[in-house]
Amino acid sequence: MRINKFLAECGVASRRAADEMIRSGRVSVNGKKMTEPGYDVVVENDAVCVDGRRVKPVSHYTYLMIYKPKGCICSRSDELGRKTIYDYVKLEKKLDCVGRLDYDSEGLLLLTNDGELLHRLTHPSYEIPKTYVIKIEGGITEDELKAWRKGLKLDDGTVTAPAQVSLLGTEDKLCRLEVTIREGKNREIRRMAEALGKNVVFLKRTALGELKLGGLGRGASRFLTAKEVSYLKKLTKD
Repeated sequence: MRINKFLAECGVASRRAADEMIRSGRVSVNGKKMTEPGYDVVVENDAVCVDGRRVKPVSHYTYLMIYKPKGCICSRSDELGRKTIYDYVKLEKKLDCVGRLDYDSEGLLLLTNDGELLHRLTHPSYEIPKTYVIKIEGGITEDELKAWRKGLKLDDGTVTAPAQVSLLGTEDKLCRLEVTIREGKNREIRRMAEALGKNVVFLKRTALGELKLGGLGRGASRFLTAKEVSYLKKLTKD
């Protein structure tokens, strides 16, 4: 088994994050530092360590949905002393975020120690739909909505994939929109709005595929059902 996949199955990190750990010299196999992500591990025999501690495949996976509140980050700790989502999750198990939401955003996040599923859910090739409800200042024209649906050129010159965008209503000089995207660019929704000269004042992720936030309160969490886990695995099946 490739070492990055092995580390993912140990719940250490996603495959991409594992590759970086390997390249930075944090991983050893049988006492020898490993810097080649393509190395094959003999699961039954090899002793794999990360930062000097041996790791083994997870025997039981945990899948958690949390309603991330605005005003916290998705990291385990913060040098600025800000709250993290882990302040709301009282579990001893090491769970990693499936994707992220920025400090000023809220809504659905998944946490798991299933590194393989995490890798698939966040890999761009699977094009997992993510749905958001946002509020922007001012109005929006039908031409601007059409441009958003077609794809927008961002500040770094990249062009976004087509999105589903619908106007839900207007209130207090704000427009309320529902946006579904299949990419995972950093702060993509906000940057798409900025490309149209719009300022997002509220952003909430409401769904990942058909998995919905539902009536979960801010900061609250729940375990996924077996049916929901099965759905996510089918969604990312090769």
